[in-house]
Amino acid sequence: MVGRTPPHSVEAEEYLLSCCLLDGSDSIARCLEAKLPGAAFYSPANRLIYEKLCELYQKSPPVDIAVLAEELKTSRQLDSVGGFAYLTQISGRIPTTAQAQYFIDKVRELYLLRELIKVATGAVESCYSYQGGLEEFIDKVEQDIFHVTQDRVSDAAKPMKEPTHEAMNVITKMMMKKGELTGVSSGFRDLDELTFGFQRAEMIVLAARPSMGKTSLALNMAEAASMPKKGEGVATLVFSLEMSAAQLALRMLCARARINMKLLREGLLSKNGNEQSELIKAADEFSKSQLFIDDSSHLSIMELRAKARRVHARHKLGFIIVDYLQLLSPTDSRVPREQQVAEASRGLKALAKELDLPVLVLSQLNRSSEKENRTPKLADLRESGSIEQDADVVLMLARPKDADEKFQVAADSAELIVAKQRNGPVGELKLTFLRDITRFENFTQ
Repeated sequence: MVGRTPPHSVEAEEYLLSCCLLDGSDSIARCLEAKLPGAAFYSPANRLIYEKLCELYQKSPPVDIAVLAEELKTSRQLDSVGGFAYLTQISGRIPTTAQAQYFIDKVRELYLLRELIKVATGAVESCYSYQGGLEEFIDKVEQDIFHVTQDRVSDAAKPMKEPTHEAMNVITKMMMKKGELTGVSSGFRDLDELTFGFQRAEMIVLAARPSMGKTSLALNMAEAASMPKKGEGVATLVFSLEMSAAQLALRMLCARARINMKLLREGLLSKNGNEQSELIKAADEFSKSQLFIDDSSHLSIMELRAKARRVHARHKLGFIIVDYLQLLSPTDSRVPREQQVAEASRGLKALAKELDLPVLVLSQLNRSSEKENRTPKLADLRESGSIEQDADVVLMLARPKDADEKFQVAADSAELIVAKQRNGPVGELKLTFLRDITRFENFTQ
């Protein structure tokens, strides 16, 4: 609003600076750990003092009022902050540093409110000067607001010390767990042994020809992630661009309850039999799970990312599934199809990194493997080489070479090929497909 003063508290800023001057390094370290920027201080004088304190902390001299005053005097900034008198005033603002964390949180809170006002005002101004490209415009506005509300700090280049520390934490967990999963379980023993689970920030592509069971396998993985046999599940979001939420729920219920869907549709199941109690049990388990389905049609990659951000903000997602890549609507229908798919692929990889979770993306294969009667390979990914480039893991589902045109028996084997894995081995494994209940399980002879 024009003429209104942005939310701020000079007193809270002075109390925090007082804490920094009282115990020096400890309070400054807590500010830096909280990633409190100089811009969080509304008062220019307080901002300058805080930045100088942080600068002194980095140099490691004693941080006290005398050193601060001398440094400000040397840089000819002492008068601009109100002189030694103002430094003395703020240093005596508070007798103890016990409430330092409260003032850190208060200064940051008011800063975020000001940033939100700035972003929202900028969005309004941009609306008046809008010149086309609505989808990109909305995505940019939503990203800006999301970054503010999530209190994110964008770190560009990190010194090797930080990623090395993170990598050692992962290595320690691996050693402690002695081969156990470090990511989200797929629900399939052999696949988890190859990948150690789907890892955070990874984009996993599951590709196959139509009617091969991509959706069934993805739903089995969603169930395993959100409702594992051991331990706690992760919140899982399924974007279904092909089937309705009700259709997916029916398939998942029948698969978990091990009910023949064909017999169910034909009304050949007993109303009072064991099947009904199993369905009720499965329905109760799904109702209590953290499994979310979005069956919006005609989603663009930007709309999908916006929806994922909103759900993640409310439920802290651990796994996202997109069924399937080629059904995402283009942001600009005028560009070639290959560029449209490449944009969607890049957007999904960016989503995995942004939300720090694995994203499983279903994709179509072209007809080459069928025509040549061979095992699918990476070059068969349909319409764009960028899918192969963006993916961290590529899984390909195929029928065994000696199988019939369609699954003709109640249980049959299927081949799952790990064609690419950035951080692990590739290979082939078998799964058992139970056709009557559209469920994949660990392979058994």
